[in-house]
Amino acid sequence: MAVTLDHHHPFCPTTCTTDDEMSEYPDMSDKAEIRTDGAPAPAWMFSQGVRKGPILQVSGQGPQDPATAEYLYPGDVKAQTRRTLENVKAIVEAGGATVEDVVMFRVYLTKRSDFALMNEVYAAFIDENIKPGGVKPCRTTIFCELPQEPMLVEIDAQAVIG
Repeated sequence: MAVTLDHHHPFCPTTCTTDDEMSEYPDMSDKAEIRTDGAPAPAWMFSQGVRKGPILQVSGQGPQDPATAEYLYPGDVKAQTRRTLENVKAIVEAGGATVEDVVMFRVYLTKRSDFALMNEVYAAFIDENIKPGGVKPCRTTIFCELPQEPMLVEIDAQAVIG
């Protein structure tokens, strides 16, 4: 039996009108793991990213090579920040979003003295990925110890799609 829906399903190119059309698209309430070779594989028991409906959460990423998981750029917070942001971006895109969909970045630094250097690279990344006049994501910066000695920075993100 066909049922006419009076809403536009986010995964349908047009308004879905039948149960059959709806069955071709994932349930928006399903929770899906996001994986990509464009970012390092998770080292422990967590996902690179998780999407549930329009919400995409990216796990904290570090300055690792996506192919080898080697920690890169020892002692260079600017280069580590750039690599970390590229890892986050790869997961955001694998989840069907863009940096423009990111509503929040959380940055974790090991030293307060690295803030200005990290912020310089972060600002350039935002300028490259947000259209002029676009809404920049929120951000929190936290100073703490990180799980691996070579890490000077870790960044996670949350995006809302649609």
